[in-house]
Amino acid sequence: MFRLDNKVALVTGASRGIGRAIAEALAEQGAMVFVNYVKGEAAAKEVADGIMARGGKAEILGFDVADPEACESAIAGAAKRAGRLDIAVSNAGISIDGLVLRLKPDDIERTLSVNVGGAFSLARAASRVMMRARTGRIILISSVVGESGNAGQSAYSASKAALLGLAKSLAREYVSRGITVNAVAPGYVDTDMTQSLTPEQREALLKAVPAGRVATAREIATAVAYLASDEAGYVTGQTLRVNGGMYM
Repeated sequence: MFRLDNKVALVTGASRGIGRAIAEALAEQGAMVFVNYVKGEAAAKEVADGIMARGGKAEILGFDVADPEACESAIAGAAKRAGRLDIAVSNAGISIDGLVLRLKPDDIERTLSVNVGGAFSLARAASRVMMRARTGRIILISSVVGESGNAGQSAYSASKAALLGLAKSLAREYVSRGITVNAVAPGYVDTDMTQSLTPEQREALLKAVPAGRVATAREIATAVAYLASDEAGYVTGQTLRVNGGMYM
């Protein structure tokens, strides 16, 4: 169940954290995975090498999702080399935190350019390939704060909320072509950010989570693997919340 044999996937921001876990999970299910990175080529190569060492198939693919032309060119080239593109996961993102009165216009613009513009560019480029094949899966990684909001994260929350509307609109546009579009909204995840918190900050964070713990990156990746599978072919325009009960 949820096998992805003979499928080709692309995961943006896959050199570390949630993106890395997604790339590894899709590869474990049988997909050939393009591991995208911007600056972390060595880290991306480590991810790809690890996948191949375990018998999977992977290739690194460097481009900036905030550059529409670079995104279009890289994805078209990858699909041509692989012969297809079945799964596109928009995971690359940034968070520039701060109270709204202190945020610089450039901070807001950069956040929206990467988080929202990058998702648009990925979906547009991937859908060109998928529409010809009349099948495909586009998955956008949002966040619990895109639904709940969070003080000090107005730009990030706004960008992640935008992805939910984007997923619904794209789902309506593409469903007749056999392409599903969904979002995954993680809660707090055990990544570099949460690991750097003080014990006091971590305790306060956990009080907001009914499950009493943060998620593993693998748990987010498993949700993505389901949405990427043939078994999820009748699921589109949805937000799959993986947040330990933080937002229901």
